[in-house]
Amino acid sequence: MQPTGSLHLGNYLGAIRNWARLQDEFEAIYCVVDLHAVTAPHDPKELSRATREVTAGLIASGIDPTRSIIFNQSMVPEHAELSWLFNCVARLGWLNRMTQFKEKAGKNREQASVGLYAYPVLMAADILAYKATHVPVGEDQKQHLELTRDIAQSFNSIYGVDFFPLPEPQIFGSATRVMSLRDGTKKMSKSDESDYSRINMTDGADEIAQKIRKARTDPDPLPESIDGLAERPEALNLVSIYAALEDIELDQVIQEYQGQGFSTFKKALADLAVIRLGPVGNEMKRLTAESGEIDRVLAEGAERAAQLSSPIVAEVREIMGFLNPNRT
Repeated sequence: MQPTGSLHLGNYLGAIRNWARLQDEFEAIYCVVDLHAVTAPHDPKELSRATREVTAGLIASGIDPTRSIIFNQSMVPEHAELSWLFNCVARLGWLNRMTQFKEKAGKNREQASVGLYAYPVLMAADILAYKATHVPVGEDQKQHLELTRDIAQSFNSIYGVDFFPLPEPQIFGSATRVMSLRDGTKKMSKSDESDYSRINMTDGADEIAQKIRKARTDPDPLPESIDGLAERPEALNLVSIYAALEDIELDQVIQEYQGQGFSTFKKALADLAVIRLGPVGNEMKRLTAESGEIDRVLAEGAERAAQLSSPIVAEVREIMGFLNPNRT
């Protein structure tokens, strides 16, 4: 996860909560990708703050740094080194097909940084530096994982080795696509100018209740079936948030609240959101107030991550023919 802006409900329900559950199935590695965050202009102080906040959000959401590895990318130099080596394997044609660069660069393509253009290669290095087999990704990142597989396969083919695995996407059926509270057709975003468009993970009970109370809806009551939400994006968004927070299906929410107005439903949603998010936000605030604890977690995580990635990248150097007499 990139340390840009503040974490919000969409990050929690769409990713972080599900990532925490992976600890029960896999040897899990969680990386705060601060090198990715500098592909666009940034404030150095904000980068430091956001790196600690993302780390606090991961821990507060249930990711245990004693069971799993949590670190920030820039503290493990193997990421940057392997990214350069992969730049010499990847092809321009592959990168030219990446739709996210076109979306992020927009009309200012010629002014975009080389880092923004090549960051899918760094993402491949983030994954393959650990020979990862499964990667939790959203639909918008599937193309980048396909590029990672292309790079791994090409490296193996060029050097006649069976070295890198072809990682599989880990896509959660339970991941919730949370939309803006002001516009149900747009994703909830850190970059939206209106703070009322999102619920931040550190919002207090009063802020959460006020934002849900002011969330855009329509004048009609909740329908008798899910089909009745088809042309009502704001209503569907609030029902989806409730279902995700309660870990139930949409139709169960409809059965409970059908025919009721949004004044009643919003109060129930606000109460539920405070119960679920309140402890997470409080723990985040405690951790960020004691930045030394977060820095210790990141430093220990970086050391553990380097122990895994260093021998893998050393073997890549050997395969590619580099002399490394003083490195293992």
